[in-house]
Amino acid sequence: MVKVSRKELILQTATRFFAIKGFKDTSMVEISQSTGVASSTIFYHFKSKEALLLAILADVRETITTDFEHYFSRHRFASGLEMIEGAVKFYLHLAGDREDLFLLLHRHYPYELAEVNSICREHLEAIHICLVKLFETAICNGQADGSIAALPARNAAMIVYSMVDGIVRFNTYKLYQAGALYNDLIAALHRLLKK
Repeated sequence: MVKVSRKELILQTATRFFAIKGFKDTSMVEISQSTGVASSTIFYHFKSKEALLLAILADVRETITTDFEHYFSRHRFASGLEMIEGAVKFYLHLAGDREDLFLLLHRHYPYELAEVNSICREHLEAIHICLVKLFETAICNGQADGSIAALPARNAAMIVYSMVDGIVRFNTYKLYQAGALYNDLIAALHRLLKK
């Protein structure tokens, strides 16, 4: 069993609370009680609740980026179109495996904070740009190998990302299982991207 530090425990617990209850409806007292860590210790590590959220977003950014880097370093794809399929499949897997992170990213408050906090905005932009760039890279590879039509790669990547993340939102909010739409999503992407 891996022992986590108090700081990691605070981050994990706060991520769960902020994802489920929302930032505004979560108190630092709840986090303290749930972790068994004194409020003063929480404030030692994170000067405010907002600072705690920013640390969580930095962690989400690192986690998602690292997970995708590991996935792509372990897989080889015959074409850019196959790479898109792999990225979609892994995105759906990751959203299910790290449900709290995606629920947090689908909450309104981080984006509201990003309007007035440049660090928050930087983290959110980096997360979304990283994901769009994965799809864009696959599209560019597919255009180079002939498996994907000549179209503006960045725009197509944003459309692909929006489709995939929209399906993940259905899953996040328990409206529909994302996996049930996988084959239809892949068919739609083929229609959009193939020559």
